[in-house]
Amino acid sequence: MPDAPRVRIAGIAAACAAAVLALLPAGATAATPNLARILFATKATAAPGGGRLLARLEPFAPLGRGEAQYAVTARRVVGGRLFVRVLLARRPNGSAGWVPGDDVALEHTSWRVGIDLRARRVTVVEGNRVVNVFPAVVGRDSSPTPRGQFAISELLPQRPATGFFGGWVFPLTAFSDTYTEFQGGPGRVAIHGRGGASLLDPLGTASSHGCIRIANTDANWLANHLEAGVPVTIR
Repeated sequence: MPDAPRVRIAGIAAACAAAVLALLPAGATAATPNLARILFATKATAAPGGGRLLARLEPFAPLGRGEAQYAVTARRVVGGRLFVRVLLARRPNGSAGWVPGDDVALEHTSWRVGIDLRARRVTVVEGNRVVNVFPAVVGRDSSPTPRGQFAISELLPQRPATGFFGGWVFPLTAFSDTYTEFQGGPGRVAIHGRGGASLLDPLGTASSHGCIRIANTDANWLANHLEAGVPVTIR
């Protein structure tokens, strides 16, 4: 009986890892390139090599001006040229566009993030191993956190680190289903730390406008381990 709690935690961890890994694209393996770092200004289109223009992508991320890196969800060769489909930070949620393989450097990350809205918990997986699990504040019923498969767009340090967002903001490729505009922005959903008024909502509650708030120590940990383009599954 003394070992029961340990067994239960191990079971939860295994279930978390399985849930996150189940969302790998069909045919993907542990070494499949799943990040595209933008090398040259390029276009993301609705079809490989053509179709409707969805976004113009630059080598520098739009908010923090760091290296622009996107999650890759598919690859295709058309006319002898490689194209990759990347998740875009635009509405509707789940939007993706095709960019020429010549304009990106393909890389691989074994990190993944899963957010369980019912449990109000963030699980971080590396490979097939759960590395960290921590509590979170998620969206309230009137402004729920959107579900789906997204990615981290950027890692933005906050100065000072005592404001509403704590020390870090990690914008996702996700947008609120409730707000098309929020506090002057487009209703973008992010994982971020806590400070000021955001400390009034305890971890483990559904109290936010849709963002995922975590302890500052956990936000610091994410900043030290993750990078732009890491897949994030919210369910």
